[in-house]
Amino acid sequence: MSELSQNELRRLDLTLLLVFLGLLRHRKATLVAGELGLTQSAISQALRRLRDVFGDELFLRRPHGMEPTAAALALETPVGQAVEMLRGALGAVRAFDPAAAEGVVRIAALDAEQAALVPRLAACLRQAAPGLTLSVLPLGRAAAVEALTEGRVDLALGLIPDPPDAISGRVLYDEGYLVAGLPAALADAPSIGLDTYCAADHVLVSPGGDLRGVVDDQLERMGRQRRIILGLPAFLPALAAVAQSGALVTLPARIATAFAPGFGLQLAEPPLAVRRFAVSAYWHRRNDGDARRRWLSDQLSALAASATTK
Repeated sequence: MSELSQNELRRLDLTLLLVFLGLLRHRKATLVAGELGLTQSAISQALRRLRDVFGDELFLRRPHGMEPTAAALALETPVGQAVEMLRGALGAVRAFDPAAAEGVVRIAALDAEQAALVPRLAACLRQAAPGLTLSVLPLGRAAAVEALTEGRVDLALGLIPDPPDAISGRVLYDEGYLVAGLPAALADAPSIGLDTYCAADHVLVSPGGDLRGVVDDQLERMGRQRRIILGLPAFLPALAAVAQSGALVTLPARIATAFAPGFGLQLAEPPLAVRRFAVSAYWHRRNDGDARRRWLSDQLSALAASATTK
């Protein structure tokens, strides 16, 4: 029996291999048909295809059942190993044991999610999946989608408006805003009047370097404006700058609640309606059924639910 060609391999499928192994085990077509839920006619057709692919009779009809040929007996071990490897691969997709897992988990996230979710996820992995290493890439929306598409990251955290069809997502939490400032700047905390807010200096967080955000858009619709004295790409440096300058910063509530007190800052409700947004975990649809990805998403969802929320 010569080596199988590419075309011959294409004619094989898992059912044929299961029929082959079943005939080796039972030596009777009726028993194999019952085991696999096939008709005897389907077993006969499968045997014809196997004979054609391998160029051998494989099984000879005898009064006591099907007698395997020397070629069939030679194929028993490699075909059995191939089926078991495939069975194991399918099982690995469906099951994930975090305690035994090894490798690197790569996540795309900007600083808000880096601060609000990543430290908690790292602590979770250290306890539940110590063989996994977490690596975070500071990628924004378009870059995160590209990285997911190219397989450079497993998950992306944040907000991706209108993601392409190839990207799946799961909402982790709904986020609002708070204003942070020194006690002197927020004398009426947890409230602040609109006039006081507009008269104050402000630090703006913008990863892209813009000096205008959603607050400025809303103020413009109200016929008001504020003065931006500093633009920074990340929230923790912005909190440090506010603590030094006496300005105000309007930032996501989870970041404000978790980190502003450490800088000696108080918090207040914004004096205007600022659009809330959903923070989600995103992945490529090719990983919809991946057990590791599903486990990570579940951990992130549980961590987000257990955190102090606004």
